[in-house]
Amino acid sequence: MSLIISNIALHFLTKKEETGEVQVRFGPESLEVDTKIQDFVEALHGIYNQKGNKGYGHFSTMPAEGDQACFVDVMESYLNDVQGFNEFGVQSTNLLKNELTKYDLAETGYLVLCHYEHMGGRYIIAAIIPISEHYSVDSELNISAAKHLDTDKLQLAARIDLFDYQQNAQGNRYVSFIRGRAGRKVSDFFLDFLGCEEGLNTKEQTQNLVQAVEDYVSVNQLDAQEKQQTRKELLGYCKEQKEASQDVSLQEIGKVISKDNGEQDFYQFVQEQNYEIEESFPHEQAIVNKVTKYSGYGNGISISFERSHFGEDVVYNAANDSLTIYKVPPNLKEQLLQLLNNQD
Repeated sequence: MSLIISNIALHFLTKKEETGEVQVRFGPESLEVDTKIQDFVEALHGIYNQKGNKGYGHFSTMPAEGDQACFVDVMESYLNDVQGFNEFGVQSTNLLKNELTKYDLAETGYLVLCHYEHMGGRYIIAAIIPISEHYSVDSELNISAAKHLDTDKLQLAARIDLFDYQQNAQGNRYVSFIRGRAGRKVSDFFLDFLGCEEGLNTKEQTQNLVQAVEDYVSVNQLDAQEKQQTRKELLGYCKEQKEASQDVSLQEIGKVISKDNGEQDFYQFVQEQNYEIEESFPHEQAIVNKVTKYSGYGNGISISFERSHFGEDVVYNAANDSLTIYKVPPNLKEQLLQLLNNQD
């Protein structure tokens, strides 16, 4: 069993539509970790890892408002055995209640707090699981409705890497969180609840990495085929790291893309050129995907092609904003010919 649960708590928060009052129903003081709980946390862990749009940050050094302790304080009390997990969960839920009261958001549901270990790492995850209804029919064809935790719609969640936090409290990335949906400030509200500030900018880091690789292949005067091969090697490595939920490492990238034909080692190149890139970091896969392929969609047209075809089989004319495609793919050519025949 790769995931070991130390403690878990479940509390319910709801908001009255008429008054906006937030109400809390606290769960049991302790939950027995049975097979269902184990399966639930493993599913939650997997869903969280698969979320691509995550941010990274750290606990704020600003004091909490009033006399109330902030999330990191109550977490520390639990980690240092000053209080139990139940007290930590109740205090955290009250902090969340206070933040929900401030915001005009209907983000209610079940607050899950879980302290667990996975693959040598120790974590605390906090997540608001939304509720959905599902329907069933019995043998008499009676329809009944029931509510269930909809983990697939998880949008409010954050995870503290306890090893990183305890060994590098001055770091800027030991808290990860799911970014808010477009046009909404839900992630801001959740960060306020945690007392967390955004730190490491993974989008910027990934863009700097891609630019460094492009500069590297240009400086070493690789031919077009070698450049494309290097980009594919970078893409393959990054995909493997993303699938394993691991950071990319500059030294490892150097081993993957550097060749033994005389050109400078990539890792050494990055150090000498003073690129603003961390030694290792969680990357944005969508940005890396663009190193080998161009794609776009709009006005009912979807186009995608490998970068190596640009300027040869695919030519763009900026003067009249036109794209000419040579060597049309056979399956597309067949459809186009059928279309022409039908027009006769």
